[in-house]
Amino acid sequence: MKQIFLACALSAAFISTASAQVTVKDPWIRATVPAAKASGAFMQLQSAQDVRLVEARTPVAGSAELHQMSMKDNRMMMSPVDSIELPAGKPVALASGGYHIMLMQLKQQMKEGSTVPLTLVFEGKDKKRSQVEVQVPVKPLSYSPHAGH
Repeated sequence: MKQIFLACALSAAFISTASAQVTVKDPWIRATVPAAKASGAFMQLQSAQDVRLVEARTPVAGSAELHQMSMKDNRMMMSPVDSIELPAGKPVALASGGYHIMLMQLKQQMKEGSTVPLTLVFEGKDKKRSQVEVQVPVKPLSYSPHAGH
């Protein structure tokens, strides 16, 4: 039964991803301490066609914003962006220190080992929108994708 459910879930994710022609690899959300009101979501995106990531939604946060980290006057600055470009065939990393998704006004603690639903909305050059539903695992506060985890 568990294998059938997993196969159905993976098929649904593939169908959703195929219609948007965007693949999502290695998604994760940083765990939080109990009183925290924000966290970040990270992943690698790749599209078969030129599209833009224009929105993210999740029921665990009051809002999900697209953000970019950048250096300005020797200071790391974080600011919201309207969209993130995904050039056809090129991977785009949403990672700490660059583009990422900020989950604001958290409604619950992001606990290591849990999974969070996240909807990503993409817009093509024709202005048509499609969305991809992703189940994102919550990783430890100390998690780093490059540290051999």
